[in-house]
Amino acid sequence: MTALPPVVDEQTWREELAQLRIREKAATREQDAIAAARRRLPAVKLPPYTLIAEDGSRVSLADVFEGKSQLVTYHHMWTDGATWQCQGCTGLTSQWTRTGHIEAQDARFVIVTNGPMDEILAYKKRVGNRMTWYSSAESSFGADVDAGPGEGFGFNVFLRDGDDVYRTWHTDGRGAERFSVAFAISDVLPYGRQEEWQDVPDGWPQDPTYSRWVSSQDVAALYGEPVA
Repeated sequence: MTALPPVVDEQTWREELAQLRIREKAATREQDAIAAARRRLPAVKLPPYTLIAEDGSRVSLADVFEGKSQLVTYHHMWTDGATWQCQGCTGLTSQWTRTGHIEAQDARFVIVTNGPMDEILAYKKRVGNRMTWYSSAESSFGADVDAGPGEGFGFNVFLRDGDDVYRTWHTDGRGAERFSVAFAISDVLPYGRQEEWQDVPDGWPQDPTYSRWVSSQDVAALYGEPVA
């Protein structure tokens, strides 16, 4: 039998929704306050770093901005030589395909990983990823921004003043969920993410955590180019 919430008349439903809306608006105002505090964080000036671009050229971190003043990087977990990379990273980065609205904010959004560029390009094609990638394989950049070889993923934000680059913000773990379109949509569905850790009414469908995430192979089947 399908799990259903209590069924009520429309007036009752609207009253319940209005009560929830109070909490939703309070959460929105708190997020606004957090964003304001984030804009007031101090920054750390970084040393020069050299990254590898997709065409194989060596570029400075300042060059990665491509004239913009702000830069967001997603640091993709990587295992050299692996056919399939991190499931979560592959699924998350497959959701970002159009970044023009970010560039309109005088910012750029790219992926950085510690892997070699030839493997990066092959994987990008395999899973149909449409972001721009850089490799930090020849520098300590990944490790210095909390996403070194053998470590986890993370978001970092930078500000550029001429050739000087400053690190302004970082998050990882569940802090990365704010960037996921899939999670944002799942969280407004009646059944939510359907993971066993979530607080749900009795009888709601729940499965082991991560079991409903698309695999790297799934992403490749959906968006990638067939491998000969």
